Amino acid sequence: MAELLVDFITSLDGYASGEGWPGFWGLEGPEYLAWLGEQPEVTYLMGANTYRTMSGFAASAVPSGQDEFRPEEQESVDELTRASKVVFSSTLEEPLTWANSTLVRGDAVEAVRAMKQDRPGILSTIGSLTLCRSLLRAGLVDRFRVVMFPVITGATGAERIYDGYPDVALEMTDHRTFDGSIQMVEYKPRVLEHPPLGAPA
Repeated sequence: MAELLVDFITSLDGYASGEGWPGFWGLEGPEYLAWLGEQPEVTYLMGANTYRTMSGFAASAVPSGQDEFRPEEQESVDELTRASKVVFSSTLEEPLTWANSTLVRGDAVEAVRAMKQDRPGILSTIGSLTLCRSLLRAGLVDRFRVVMFPVITGATGAERIYDGYPDVALEMTDHRTFDGSIQMVEYKPRVLEHPPLGAPA
């Protein structure tokens, strides 16, 4: 049975990206990059918006404000191109142009539920905030990992991650600091069906 990992890279204030900032906010260090290189092979899950963005990068587009990718950014894109990817969308058309991508048009929650039963290994989300929220709400997420970079993007931050999430209890299963400043925390999540006593209704 496959494990499902929701995997976020965020600013300290919970944004997935920031206007004008490079990948990793330009703050990645050698320990963090080495750790990324040690991660096991996964099948990536994403929605249409993430697919359009990431496949555009793979086709040589670069983020606004950059002339070209830095070497570490290009390596991340190349690794994603080589990896197996499942894309959930009712608007994209086959065939998908990004290598090793499979389109699924049905209900994403039910599709992932079946994937967890039918295959070994690790399923991992990338970006796709709405998909992650749906999978968490459905109780399918086994591991919830966040890597927080030492930056606050209150003025330029985009894609607030936790808006619209259910209440979730988190049991810490791992943590690590990279390069003296980047913090990784990993949890086992449990969605709370009822808010704690005293919480607003």
